[in-house]
Amino acid sequence: MHFTRFAAIDWSGAKGSRHKGIAVAICEAGKSAPYLIHRTKPWSRTEVLDWLLATSIEAPTLYGFDFSYAPPIAERGAYLPGEAGVPADAKAFWAYVDRLCDDPDLGAASFLETHHRPHFYFGAADGVKRDFLHHRVCEHAFNALGGGKASTLYDAIGASQVAKASYAGMRLLNRLQGKLPVWPFDPVPAAGSLVVEIYTRVFILMAGLNGRKVRDIAGLNAALAALGSAPFAAAHPVNDHETDVLIAAAGLRKIADDPAYWHPFPLIPEIARTEGWTFGVR
Repeated sequence: MHFTRFAAIDWSGAKGSRHKGIAVAICEAGKSAPYLIHRTKPWSRTEVLDWLLATSIEAPTLYGFDFSYAPPIAERGAYLPGEAGVPADAKAFWAYVDRLCDDPDLGAASFLETHHRPHFYFGAADGVKRDFLHHRVCEHAFNALGGGKASTLYDAIGASQVAKASYAGMRLLNRLQGKLPVWPFDPVPAAGSLVVEIYTRVFILMAGLNGRKVRDIAGLNAALAALGSAPFAAAHPVNDHETDVLIAAAGLRKIADDPAYWHPFPLIPEIARTEGWTFGVR
């Protein structure tokens, strides 16, 4: 591959306009340590979008965002079964989410809480939780390889839920259409930058750790060494959002030239168009 820079972004679906959960790390080609993009105040999602578009023309960069790029559709034949007017391919669905939501800072809480409330689990009043646990083909593949069960885009409760972040992320993806390709919905370009979906736990497991969050420098540098990276020199204590993206940036660099990760066996054209794939799962 032609990429010379690798960036990992831990995303947030929280309400509001500044998000402590967003973290960004970059590493250059080679073996140098990844580094954090430091901020004097927390990122907004809109600032991440602006940063992404600005930096994507500086160098051919592989960007990985830690959210799901589409809901599952293969299991039930629709993203939101029984709803009229809901698109059946990912790019049109991103535009649909973006059109419905006027939440501040590319938020999408209203999509879950108002526009399509019956499809999301917020607690026991919504019924049996297992009835909401639908997954994409790539998530089944990750589980089959021992990665553990991934979260579902219909579970909107708890610290580990990814639904709010993912629907907010779809608003960002819609703003990239025609400006920056997003794999596998778009082909890998011969030159220039590309956006892929990541799951930071994939790279923690790839580094030989147990998949749990890394919360100290020793664990971080053990993971980086396993991924072929120089150690991170910390100027301050790191949180798990920061360790997630530091490890993921190094992981992106490690596997970017491996064709197996770009051509996983279950990724047929229909899945590429409708559900997408988590880069790093094969």
